[in-house]
Amino acid sequence: MASADILLPSTATPWFSPSDTQAPNTNTHPATNDTTDPIDNDNDPFDPQKHLNFTPPTKVYTMQDIHLPSSTGISPLAVSEPFPLFTPSAIHRMRSEVLHPDVLSNCQYSSNLAQAQLRGYADKYAPFVHSAWTHPSTLAAVSQVAGIDLSLQFDFEIGHINLSFKTEEQKERELKAYLEGIKTNTPTDDMPIVGWHRDSYPFVCVTMLSDCSEMIGGETALRMGDGEVLKVRGPQMGHAVVLQGRYIEHQALRALGSAERITMVTSYRPRSPHVRDDTVLTTVRPISDLSELYYQFAKYRLEILEERIREQLRELIDAKTAGRKLATKKLKAFLTEQEHFLAHTNREMVEEDEVARGAIESH
Repeated sequence: MASADILLPSTATPWFSPSDTQAPNTNTHPATNDTTDPIDNDNDPFDPQKHLNFTPPTKVYTMQDIHLPSSTGISPLAVSEPFPLFTPSAIHRMRSEVLHPDVLSNCQYSSNLAQAQLRGYADKYAPFVHSAWTHPSTLAAVSQVAGIDLSLQFDFEIGHINLSFKTEEQKERELKAYLEGIKTNTPTDDMPIVGWHRDSYPFVCVTMLSDCSEMIGGETALRMGDGEVLKVRGPQMGHAVVLQGRYIEHQALRALGSAERITMVTSYRPRSPHVRDDTVLTTVRPISDLSELYYQFAKYRLEILEERIREQLRELIDAKTAGRKLATKKLKAFLTEQEHFLAHTNREMVEEDEVARGAIESH
């Protein structure tokens, strides 16, 4: 997903300037200019009664469905079909925040694979986006689809944005090439915008912020265990898909026929400290403020370790109080597991001067 895009250093000239006269119009609904559309223009905080429109997906694919062992990952779910998540008014508010000049000026990255991305902005610049994703009702909805109780990865990964804008000329040229490809049996909509990769984080929820009614393509392709490829259709505006992207090779296919495509990607990890956490930073190190990324990564990893150690200490004391002998093998196994956990955490925090900006590993 989005976290595997290869970005250039953040000092590069932004592809989309906040002063650009071609900036998308965020004062109207992304899908229509009809003034009767139920859009709120107030500054009310996120309210699940007003802004959440969750309906569980009609179909989900399990790991077994895509011919991977059931032990793959931390949940049976591989990927969901698109499902409704946010109301039009919520999408309007999100667009207004993510396309704000402050966000575009301070949080934008460019890439040879993605024209523009916005990262690490939600906590400082987008209170509605931040509260929408941190609200317990939203967390419960995503966890329900994922089939496991999830926690947000950390603040830096809330609402990662992929931006793509095209002129009418570009749009028509792509559509013409697509139609010609059909005639010659060489369709272009299977061309990836992001190559085969695995995500850094266990789960992602990908939400569409653009009108996709005229879009062709834009599916997510998953490599199944038997080598075949499964295509999952992209979500419509306000809809989302949940993917266990850390454990499944996937790629985003090109979308045609739309002047803009704005997707929002929020990452998750298991809430329980006792469920394995295979988070890596390979696809995000080169496109992040490393000081902030490492702080948030180290903080939650140490919190997991702290909770595990406190629980082990309680068990140790309780056993002594009850007159039981020390379970040496069990204790040593616990300590070995925590050594591996710490070593993994240390490996992922590569020294800043050793991180090649834009050099992304795909696995």
